[in-house]
Amino acid sequence: MKYNLLSLILLTAAVNSCGDKKSDESFFSFNGAVLKEQYQPNDKVSLEILNAENKTIDSIVYYVNDKNVGSVKGAGKMTFDLAGKKLGYQNLKALVFYEGQNVETTDRVELVSNVEPKLLKYTIVNTYPHDVKSFTEGLEFYRDTLMESTGQPGTSWFRKFDYKTGKIYKQVTMDRQYFGEGITVIGGKIYELTWKDNTGFIFDANTLKKEKTFTYDKPIEGWGMTNDGKFIYQSDGTEKIWKMDPATQKMVDYINVYASDSKIKSINELEYINGKIYGNVWQKDAIAVIDPLTGVVEGIINLADLKKQILNSEADVLNGIAYNPKTKTIFVTGKNWDKMFEIKVSE
Repeated sequence: MKYNLLSLILLTAAVNSCGDKKSDESFFSFNGAVLKEQYQPNDKVSLEILNAENKTIDSIVYYVNDKNVGSVKGAGKMTFDLAGKKLGYQNLKALVFYEGQNVETTDRVELVSNVEPKLLKYTIVNTYPHDVKSFTEGLEFYRDTLMESTGQPGTSWFRKFDYKTGKIYKQVTMDRQYFGEGITVIGGKIYELTWKDNTGFIFDANTLKKEKTFTYDKPIEGWGMTNDGKFIYQSDGTEKIWKMDPATQKMVDYINVYASDSKIKSINELEYINGKIYGNVWQKDAIAVIDPLTGVVEGIINLADLKKQILNSEADVLNGIAYNPKTKTIFVTGKNWDKMFEIKVSE
């Protein structure tokens, strides 16, 4: 599938073996002639092994992403249905049993989206002042109050404030060693990330008193956060969005984000709106509307014209999405922007 205009807005189990395991895979390899570099969810992958030395093959066990997907007698072939599989790279492995020995050979293919993202429209409802010192990382409404978190070493904080006037109700300043990142509120608790310290914090949403410090379940960076009322979704600066259990802070799943055949990296600030994840893309003046189950980008909001209205010469990238369920409007801003915009989105 060719890159399309909408995409360009965003883009400008261990195997136990018997016998002696050979490290030399030169005897066998996946037949690249029947493999494509990219597949779509309605495709099937042909799994077939080339036998360069004409060894006598007893059987082959095939794996996709370390999951056993079937076995065949001799040098038999099989197909693997990609329907319902996670977008991204599919790691292929074959365990070949031959002449009393066995050896593994590997390859990979990429599963991409077959959905063309819609270009969504927006209208500006209101424009509000925004603190130009705010290097915005997270933005979210808690009840009727807007909360914002910021980054930068030594000057990271999060606050509750009146978005109409900029009046600060309460602010928590982080220890100087931390670079603050995204926040989200779930179960009466505020969860906050740090960038490269592999550390997160939990606060009481009403008092802002810190209740817990936790270590990330995976060796990843902390970027954006949102939640669906049950699980937290967390970005890490790649194409991945992780799904976290807020009770244990353990990662239970993840998706890879794709717009058509293009992997979308640097997913940043997140907001869960009506069953979809809205995500800033770092260094792009656009928001991707993402299916949280598949990672498919279904829509794109091009907000480049908003950046043109920012007067602060030191303004950085678009970042910050907050949904107000009462007004059904979205608040967006950027790092060190002097304005915050309330917008309505439509097809």
